[in-house]
Amino acid sequence: MPRTPPILALLLLLPLAACIPNHSGEPDTPAPPPPRLDMDTSSVSAIESEPVWTAQQVVARAQTVAPSTYVVQPGDTLRGIGNRTGAGAEAIARANGLAPPYGIRAGQRLSIPGGRYHPVSEGETGIAIAAAYGVPWRHIVEVNGLTEPFVLRRGQRLLLPGDTPRRPPSMEERAAAFRIDIDDVLTGGQPAAADDAPPVAAPTRPRPLPSNVPIATPGAFVGGFAWPVQGAILSRFGPGESGAKNNGIDIAVPVGTPIRASADGVVAYAGDKVAVFGGLILVTHGSGWVSAYGHASRVDVVRGQKVKQGQVIGLSGDSGYASQPKLHFELRKDRVPVNPVGQLPAAGR
Repeated sequence: MPRTPPILALLLLLPLAACIPNHSGEPDTPAPPPPRLDMDTSSVSAIESEPVWTAQQVVARAQTVAPSTYVVQPGDTLRGIGNRTGAGAEAIARANGLAPPYGIRAGQRLSIPGGRYHPVSEGETGIAIAAAYGVPWRHIVEVNGLTEPFVLRRGQRLLLPGDTPRRPPSMEERAAAFRIDIDDVLTGGQPAAADDAPPVAAPTRPRPLPSNVPIATPGAFVGGFAWPVQGAILSRFGPGESGAKNNGIDIAVPVGTPIRASADGVVAYAGDKVAVFGGLILVTHGSGWVSAYGHASRVDVVRGQKVKQGQVIGLSGDSGYASQPKLHFELRKDRVPVNPVGQLPAAGR
């Protein structure tokens, strides 16, 4: 397999290479070069040499659609009208107050909302699309009214926000304008699926799924959470002395301490391209629960892998914006940060 040119590799990884706002109580300092994570070759020898989180390259190819009116013809579907006019079917539905299952009738007059629409290709992720245009992913979510589970589909047309640059931004402009946080990864990290393509079931061995394959996430969360490491709590959930909010807790542990999955789940992200947290692992547990593990020096799991409570998923470190060796640990319910201490056994507090 030929090596990816460095410039292309940077474009592929740009969605997660930019800095993210400081939500962990760390000082606001320039982003250091992201650390290179060591993988446990004894258990992960089958993993490809490519980065775990490699989004399909997105080309900025938005099409401009003028506002118009369309008269529904016999046999028309909302998606077909979207294909014919160039506007997104979902945008047409919102503009005309249509609710699922979006029934329309012959002779009905529909307002076609104008704007610039990006046609989604199979395998494209939301954050990669946002990076291609130099616009925050959360703005695309808002203007398109996207909701859970935030899975795009091939052929979908995403309306771009009105402040989206008209010309494709340069690499430097993208890096300067694009900021992501954990919520962006959770809402914009799944690749677009072909129509009716089911998500792939999570494997138990660390073999990364193809970057264009959506992963199946757990349904209902059963059980409770366990401490990922044992150590003194350096900073607690909520506003700190500086006023910066910590969306989790920071636990002091020596470099190389095993990080254990807090509960059964599926790895949603594993890599080192989010500058603040360095080595970062996100695990979905079902019922809207997600756990996050930051500042890892080594990651032993891959995107889409099924993990069990207590399983070692990496080693602690001081990667990212860490002033000392520690683990940054978060729990989120329906993407809202929750104080982990209230969800963990009292014995480890």
